[in-house]
Amino acid sequence: MTTSDPTPDTARAPTGPQDSPFQDERTRRDDAPQYVLPLVARIERAAPPARTDALETAARAVLVMLSDTRSVGDGEWAEAMRSWQDARIRKVVRRARGAEWRRAEALPGITVAGKSAEVRVFPPVPLDGWPKDLARLQVSGTDLDDPEPPAGPDPAAPVLWLNPEVGMSAGKAMAQAGHGAQLAWWDLDDVARAAWRDAGFPLAVRTAAPAHWQDLTTAGLPVVRDAGFTEVAPGSCTVVADHTALRS
Repeated sequence: MTTSDPTPDTARAPTGPQDSPFQDERTRRDDAPQYVLPLVARIERAAPPARTDALETAARAVLVMLSDTRSVGDGEWAEAMRSWQDARIRKVVRRARGAEWRRAEALPGITVAGKSAEVRVFPPVPLDGWPKDLARLQVSGTDLDDPEPPAGPDPAAPVLWLNPEVGMSAGKAMAQAGHGAQLAWWDLDDVARAAWRDAGFPLAVRTAAPAHWQDLTTAGLPVVRDAGFTEVAPGSCTVVADHTALRS
C-alpha cells in the first residue's frame, strides 16, 4: 500500500472499545511485545519553540509517520509499525539541542517543521531497545510556553482538544496530541485520509473550555484515555480529536 491509497487494514485500527490501545485496564495488547514510537523535539536554549506549535508539530509528525510509504505494506518500517500498533500505543517525546539534535537527525526518521518547532519521529523501537543516541536524551521535565495565547482554531481544520482539567508537561502533551491524531487517522475513511494528507495535515491543538469539553466527550468523537504510565491518573481523558469527517 502507498500513501496515496491508505486502507484501514494496514493502519491496524482497533476493532472496538475492548481492543483500544489506550485503555488503562489490561487487554490482549499487554501480552504482545511492547514497542514505543520515539519523537525528539529540538529545543535550543536560545530559541525554544512555542508550546502550541510544538504540540501541533508532534501531532503532524505522527500522521506523517503513519502515512509514509515506508510504514505500510512491504515498507522498511512496516513490520515495526505493525508490532507497535498490535501492542500498547506508546509514544515518548525526548528533547535535544546542538550536537544531540544532529546525532538524532543522522538516524532513520522524518523531521517535521512547524512555525518555530522541529520534531523528528522515528520508526518504533522495542521498549527496552532504544538506539543509544536517543536513549541518552532527556525525557522528563520538557516544558514550553506560548509567548501569547494562541488564536482560535480554523473552523475548517481538525482540532485536537486538550482536557482543561488535566495538567501536563509539554512533552507529555505532545505525546497525547500524537495519540489524538492517530485515533482520528484510524477513524477516517480512505477519501478523508487522502484529503488530509494531501493538504499537509493541517490541524490545531487547543485547550477546551470546561463546558465545551463536556460536549466533546459525549459527541462520539475519538477520545484518548491515557494508560497512566506517566504524569496523569490511569484512565484520564486527555484529548478529543475533532474532524469534520468524523461528525458526518
